[in-house]
Amino acid sequence: MQRIGLTGGIAAGKSVAAAHFAGLGAVVIDYDLLSREAVAPGSAGLDAVAAAFGPQVLTTDGALDRPALGSIVFGDDAARTTLNHIVHPVVRRLAAEREAAAAAADPDAVIVHDIPLLAESGRDDSFHLVIAIVADVELRVRRLVDGRGLSEADARARIAAQVSDDVRVAAADLVLDGTGSPEDLRAQVDELWQRIAAEREAERG
Repeated sequence: MQRIGLTGGIAAGKSVAAAHFAGLGAVVIDYDLLSREAVAPGSAGLDAVAAAFGPQVLTTDGALDRPALGSIVFGDDAARTTLNHIVHPVVRRLAAEREAAAAAADPDAVIVHDIPLLAESGRDDSFHLVIAIVADVELRVRRLVDGRGLSEADARARIAAQVSDDVRVAAADLVLDGTGSPEDLRAQVDELWQRIAAEREAERG
């Protein structure tokens, strides 16, 4: 089994890279999806979030009101830290369960942990390889505004709430360039995948 950590700022291209890794045969563990599972209706995680931030972060049917929670945490470092302390331990447990299942199914699996906050978490030394996808901030702002419908102010706030690419690069073993087209990024992933396959074949030999 080979464990890869994949990270990148919002709108840098990480999702494109993760999807291509999956298409090439890797098992991708998406921490954004796990973070949603951690606060699913009826979960202990959601109860803890509601206790910390109040009933205004719940919808009328008892689910998490993500825009309401986002309006609280994006501009408040202390609130974001509180949220992370609730959600991250649950996400780590769920990820470990997914990895164990993947390894049991295929001991030779390549498992990609798609972690937006990998550099912030201090977990960059727990993987065989850490990959960071980087792209210019202004390009990422345009992608968020044009592609996701955010206002420019919201786009900049979301980017500012994350660490800089300098921090991600410092935590990474390999950097992929997300400034080009999706096809350009997929080509970089293809090249890396071929290198991984060759290294694994050499180890077997």
